[in-house]
Amino acid sequence: MAKLEKPVQMAVIGAAHGIRGEVRIKIFTGDPAALGDYGPLRDAAGRAFEVISMRPAKEVSIVRFKGVATREAAEALNGVALFVDRSALPADLDEEEFYHADLIGLAVRDQKGAEIGTVAAIHDFGAGDILEVARRDGPSVMIPFTRAAVPEIAPGQGFVRIDSLAAGLVEEEPPENAGARSDRERRR
Repeated sequence: MAKLEKPVQMAVIGAAHGIRGEVRIKIFTGDPAALGDYGPLRDAAGRAFEVISMRPAKEVSIVRFKGVATREAAEALNGVALFVDRSALPADLDEEEFYHADLIGLAVRDQKGAEIGTVAAIHDFGAGDILEVARRDGPSVMIPFTRAAVPEIAPGQGFVRIDSLAAGLVEEEPPENAGARSDRERRR
């Protein structure tokens, strides 16, 4: 099975549901019902998964995949991430829309335009998205993926711009006379 050139994660398989091979699945698409519309899904190893049926269930969907007919087979899929190639997704996005996969590898510039690294990954640990930036001059850093910390996203131009202060990369500078007061206080 062929691996994807530019994989975009669409879902992750959870626990088995029932005894006939169905699984709970967490879907990351805008419209969960469209999961099967992008063609076969693939795991990291390149195995293909074809959606036969799907129904909503609270915060997940219940899915049956072709070739998965027993609870044991469904249990073996727990935790498997499912992807499609970026080329299978619609290209006509609104002005401020983008796919996370389109940001990987983009230059990261600070508010002065200096390049500080590249986008290595986008993580979601439950409290909001986080940009992982592979810095040029040191270890990777994690930046909150908020409008304040990342005010400009320009995939067509090959970069994202960050605000170093809002991103937590620099500390807020003290007022100009704060150092003078501290020196006076130390002299007393």
